[in-house]
Amino acid sequence: METKTKRIILVYDFVAWRNLLKTLLILTPEWQVIGEATTGAEGLRLVHDLNPDLVLLDIFLPDINGFDFARRIQDLVPNIKIVFLTYEPSSEFANAALSTGALGYLLQSDVVNELLPALKTVFAGERFISKNIY
Repeated sequence: METKTKRIILVYDFVAWRNLLKTLLILTPEWQVIGEATTGAEGLRLVHDLNPDLVLLDIFLPDINGFDFARRIQDLVPNIKIVFLTYEPSSEFANAALSTGALGYLLQSDVVNELLPALKTVFAGERFISKNIY
């Protein structure tokens, strides 16, 4: 049985982090990065034009906060999956992120070990929260 490739857009303003994410994702043929954005406006255009399965999203974008972005893209693509990737380890931020309809909250410090498990969990329709949230 062939696994359908999951189409991902990265909305993250730091190029080095996007490159790391692409490197981690390319290791598994199940994931395909189909677009990258450094701002919320660029990300919204990509979501509209490319109809991805998932957005990997920063909370702190230069032009819009990730929480507002998450709410907006769910109006564009109702079944889209969202995973926040951030350095902010507080449960308050994690709860705010998940209240947008996102299913994942991943810490940058845990990305190497937790990115692929987070994506698999989210695509199974379950929530994923990094283990180091306080």
